Amino acid sequence: MIPANRLEHVKEYYFSSKLREVRALQAAGKPIINLGIGSPDLPPPPQVIAALNEGLTQNGAHQYQPYKGTADFRNAIAGFYQKYYQVSLDPETETIPLMGSKEGILHISMAYLNEGDEVLIPNPGYPTYTSVSKLVGAKAIFYDLNEEGNWLPNFEELEQKDLSKVKIMWVNYPHMPTGASATDEVFEQLVAFGKKHQILIVNDNPYSFILNENSKSILKAEGAKAVALELNSLSKSFNMAGWRVGMLSGSAKNIETVLKVKTNMDSGMFYPVQAGATAALKLDKNWFDSMNSVYKSRRAKILELAAALNCTPGKEQAGMFIWCKVPEGKSSEEFVDNLLHEHSIFTAPGFIFGDMGEGYIRFSLCTDEKNVDEAIKRIKG
Repeated sequence: MIPANRLEHVKEYYFSSKLREVRALQAAGKPIINLGIGSPDLPPPPQVIAALNEGLTQNGAHQYQPYKGTADFRNAIAGFYQKYYQVSLDPETETIPLMGSKEGILHISMAYLNEGDEVLIPNPGYPTYTSVSKLVGAKAIFYDLNEEGNWLPNFEELEQKDLSKVKIMWVNYPHMPTGASATDEVFEQLVAFGKKHQILIVNDNPYSFILNENSKSILKAEGAKAVALELNSLSKSFNMAGWRVGMLSGSAKNIETVLKVKTNMDSGMFYPVQAGATAALKLDKNWFDSMNSVYKSRRAKILELAAALNCTPGKEQAGMFIWCKVPEGKSSEEFVDNLLHEHSIFTAPGFIFGDMGEGYIRFSLCTDEKNVDEAIKRIKG
């Protein structure tokens, strides 16, 4: 059978293919230390596991669930946004659960983009923004982020672009892969930019509680709901990556538009998963403090490893990664492949996030300190 034409414009996800190589090396007996993937290795909160187990025995738990999610889950999302972001959401109309925020990227794109429309995508940025845009027939227009500008949008440069065909602008703060955070002023500028040019601003916000003392939502900016949507996720903040639970919030009109796609793509989320997610969102700040105490220790170790490799970390990074500049004269791919084959250490090369990521690598904090100590030992010989 002949594949659809849309597949001519996308490649297999880098980590999908690269991890096959890593697994092959492991099968050959290489003791690979994986510092490349942002999949939390810590357990979810015990209250979440208890709620999941209890949910399994509830009446109707194994039947189809509401497309919009249970009322308990939507109320928990609204409560979470009010408590941590000071954003008021109507749980009935202004938020919906997602089977992971990655699902939301596709659903939003399908809901708003026609073939030939254009999409503003950060460079460097999450590769899925580009691949999904291409899958729906839209054109990716990259806007450059750089270390000198603290990895924030340059609005003067954006205003010089032809924006007449742009329908969506993807932003992601705290930013992956660089760990940069946006200020209130930046979010206000993004909202004003979206209103001026009739562009939907979508902030992808899964990292706001990881090594970040000042959690923010773009929806707090005045008038944001009119032009902005926000994706969020339990994957990173509650160590629930495999659960595939996220949320989308914004105006009732925009949520209803995305629902037209979503209701044709799934038949509701498994009730016990929603029960566990509801319990997670009701936890207090002590949960984040305990989790971040572990990440702080790991970050110190990763910075020690970076120093041993003569890599220079960026400043004030949030999230579960450390973004570092590689030594002068080496490409990120060359550097990563040398680490993998000479020292059995796997990290993510910056070029996979866009050409503005060339010359950098990304270390994950999702491994215990013993593994990082072993990596440092290998580098120091």
